Amino acid sequence: MPNKPNDDAIYNASERLIAWLETQKYRGNDPHDALNSPLLGALGRRNRYVGIALVQTLRRSPINLRSLFRVVPGYNPKGMGLFLASFVRRYAALREPMDLERAHFFAAWLRDNQAQGYRGASWGYNFDWPNRGFFAPKGTPTIVNTAFNAQALWDYAQVCGQAWAFDAARAACEFILRDLQRYQDTRGICFSYTPHDTRYIHNANMLGAALLARIGAHTGERELLDAARASAAFTIAAQERDGSWKYGIGGSDEWVDNFHTGFVLGALADVIDVLGREEWRDALERGYAYWKENFFRADGAPKYYAHALYPIDVHAVAQAVITFLRMRALDSDASGLAKRTLVWGVTHMQDARGFFYYQMLPHAINRIPYIRWSNAWMLRAMAEWLWGHAIAQKAVLVKPSYESMD
Repeated sequence: MPNKPNDDAIYNASERLIAWLETQKYRGNDPHDALNSPLLGALGRRNRYVGIALVQTLRRSPINLRSLFRVVPGYNPKGMGLFLASFVRRYAALREPMDLERAHFFAAWLRDNQAQGYRGASWGYNFDWPNRGFFAPKGTPTIVNTAFNAQALWDYAQVCGQAWAFDAARAACEFILRDLQRYQDTRGICFSYTPHDTRYIHNANMLGAALLARIGAHTGERELLDAARASAAFTIAAQERDGSWKYGIGGSDEWVDNFHTGFVLGALADVIDVLGREEWRDALERGYAYWKENFFRADGAPKYYAHALYPIDVHAVAQAVITFLRMRALDSDASGLAKRTLVWGVTHMQDARGFFYYQMLPHAINRIPYIRWSNAWMLRAMAEWLWGHAIAQKAVLVKPSYESMD
């Protein structure tokens, strides 16, 4: 293992997590999968608000009631994309053959399990998803899942030389451009979350922009580049005076949290670098300053909201690590801050059996080991750290995607 870091703590934590994931065969539950229950699903599909109540009841329970309601663990499409991105990074950094074998498995799964009935390539969730804006039946593709999975396939194509994976990533752009709704005004455009709703969410819009920019920069397609610029411009124009971004457009979505802000920042950094839009860097710097100064405790624990520490969510831990590492060119302290939060997460939220807990509350811990929300994201964060170490040592197979476009 030529590129194993001198500091073994993070590597060992990732190995414990992988060992646990192998015992689960990468299947598991999700915070939002309550309607996979035959009984709860029948009730929740009749009325969206009943469905929301059922999902939230199981999501908030510190006791996993899913077996009682016959909710079977399964493959989560977004989780599978996160696993692919993780093992591609681990293979590029550590050169371990088993990581390459795993990457092949997850890439093939994404190829064979795309959403049906839509243009291009896209992915949804393996459960019905009622939320405050709409009801998405099982399998309904989302811009978020599609962007993450397409980015992972692009990484796989670069590292493993699989042309079909690039074609699948390019096909995901067709879904974004052809099947999603659009809100458009003088600021630009904002893509909808799914083809069937008009909920316009800034982090989702930026994730779509980053994918379109990355693929468009490679293919030279003007339509992709123009759409990337217009969607990024829309979200940049929506930035608040303090540097923050509200979750979305409309009264029910005008809140600000930690990890969705991290999504915006990372995607914006990618768009700036790929498209060379230096005039947008001020928005990135102001957004990063707001996020860095308002969303963390002194020991690195991530706050959920700027005004509230709890719940301390493992998803916020993972995304903070990824966001800090993405901001290394902007902030000389970013690597140290990433490690501080990652070590905090490993110390306080990893079980002795290897998996990561869901949330820490003031007087309790929700220890349910959700496959996508908790464990796929933490593997992704640790893989990003290991990849960053290999890059610093000039011992990685390929540069990160946003650098390889230079």
